Parts: sequence; structure tokens; C-alpha cells
Amino acid sequence: MNVKKTFKFRIYPNHQQIELINKTFGCCRFIYNYFVGKQKNKDAYWSIVNEMVQNGQLLQNNWKGEFFNKNQSIKAVRELKKTYSFLKEVDSIALQKSVEIVHDSYTRYYKKQNRLPRFKSKKNPVQSYTTKFVNGNLQVKDQHIKLPKLGLVRLAKSREVDGRIMNATIRRNPSGKFFVSIMAESEVQHYKENRHLCRNRRRFKGFRYSFRWHNL
Repeated sequence: MNVKKTFKFRIYPNHQQIELINKTFGCCRFIYNYFVGKQKNKDAYWSIVNEMVQNGQLLQNNWKGEFFNKNQSIKAVRELKKTYSFLKEVDSIALQKSVEIVHDSYTRYYKKQNRLPRFKSKKNPVQSYTTKFVNGNLQVKDQHIKLPKLGLVRLAKSREVDGRIMNATIRRNPSGKFFVSIMAESEVQHYKENRHLCRNRRRFKGFRYSFRWHNL
């Protein structure tokens, strides 16, 4: 059975890395807001047509509002880079992850499991972005972590990261400190197997106690 764990550490990026991290915050926020805006326009058009049906201006609502299409949106990011060249300066995987976050948010919203996604603000005191593991781009090396575009960033590692790294979230808190949350997946023994081992250990302890008692 695979279990996911999160390991949080403080990181100490240098001045150049801090500048690039802040750019990545802005670019990921730009991508997120761009696709949230596009989906809001689609949903608004459906609502307008539906209201016209209720007012008797139309017989029926033939407008089929599309659910958020993740694959098409990821492809659209490549086209956006041609118009907004600053998007090329940051981690492309983090931009794709921003699209996936929009997709997950709208999926939960349409299933009535979540509220309508909102635009992100640069005034938020906490900024973050998430990047995924692809071809060894995320690695923990001694007291450093390797991150896409940033290279090796000094890390205050308080424990070992167990398992296969899946993604990493870089976060800046209100005081300006930077942290990284690493999600890793590791395989653990199934519950039934663990319960069987515990039962055998209890039996062994009981047998050992009984053996000692009869030999007193």
C-alpha cells in the first residue's frame, strides 16, 4: 500500500533565486487567473441564456457550457508564451500545475463539493507555487534541494525525506521567509499484514511468559 507524506523545511535562497521565485509566483498567479477568467465568461454566458429562457425570450437553452478542459488549457499555455514572453523565464511545469489546480477547483465546484474558484491576488501575504517531479528535476542533496530553474537551494533539513518525491510547493510567508513542502510516496505494509504480525508477536510473548512461569 502506498502512503503519501509531506516534509516541510525552511529554505534559504540567494538574491537571484529569490527574484526568480517571486517571478514564478507572479507567472503562476497570472496563468491561474487567466483560465479562471475564461471559465467565468463561459459560465456567465450560460447563465444569461438560461435567464432569457426563464423570461420567455428563448424557448430553450441550447448553449452547452463546456467543463474546464485541462489538456486544451495546458496546450494554450504554450501559445500564451508567444504573447507574454516573461512566462518563458520561469518553471514551465509550475505553470502547467497552475492549470491543473484550476481544473481540480472547477471539477469540485461542478460536483457541488467546493465554492466557485476566485481570482488570486498579489496582495495576499502568503504566495506559493507547486512544481512536479519530472526526470529528476526535484532532488534533496545533503543540505540543499534541487528545484527547476533555481538549481540548488540551501535547505534546513531536519529529517530525511523517505520515498519517491512527487511534487514540491515553495511558499513565502508574511514575514518573507521561504519554505518548501515536499510530497513523497512510500510503500508500507498492508494493515492486515501488520495486524497478523502483531498477533503473532502477542502469541510469542504469551508463550514466553507461560514457559518462564512453568519453569519457576
